[in-house]
Amino acid sequence: MKLLVAALDAELVAFPDDLPGFDRLVTGPGKLQAAYALTRALGAAAYDEIVVVGTAGAIDPRLEAEVYDVSAAIQHDVTDIDGIVGQHVSLPPRVEFAIDGVTIATGDHFVDDAEAVAVIRPLGAGLVDMETYAYAWVAAQFDTPIRVLKSVSDRAQDDALTDWRTTVEACSAQLRERFRVEYGV
Repeated sequence: MKLLVAALDAELVAFPDDLPGFDRLVTGPGKLQAAYALTRALGAAAYDEIVVVGTAGAIDPRLEAEVYDVSAAIQHDVTDIDGIVGQHVSLPPRVEFAIDGVTIATGDHFVDDAEAVAVIRPLGAGLVDMETYAYAWVAAQFDTPIRVLKSVSDRAQDDALTDWRTTVEACSAQLRERFRVEYGV
């Protein structure tokens, strides 16, 4: 059995409620809700794989409005005791996935301005979201393989939230098609 995970119901609107071979989990937005919900799910059942689907802002201008595999996650909203942005005082600075793809920067706020993007880009990420680092870290604690598929919903600049609201349904459809191709359901 695999676990299909999304932060929001809106990201799963194109997916049927029941998919053979998959349980479904909607965690809520942000790192704390993501970590809590996934920890509870993995504590209650063993899964062969976690498949996360969701939206992300593209901070690398070369990334088009399509679905990307995530290969690594970092946190953009933490600073260690030496003041180094992206370094946590006790968590690894980077969580790697067993797949080629894009690095995503996770933080607890919706990135929607050029100043924030200017701070995050030098950390080496092409996408931003609010949950992936937490999902990946929790999956590693349970030694459960994880795959993250993200559809670009916006450019993480001015009016990004408006863009997200108007594109989330189309992003869900893109994710559903990729999921159907990759998993056959």
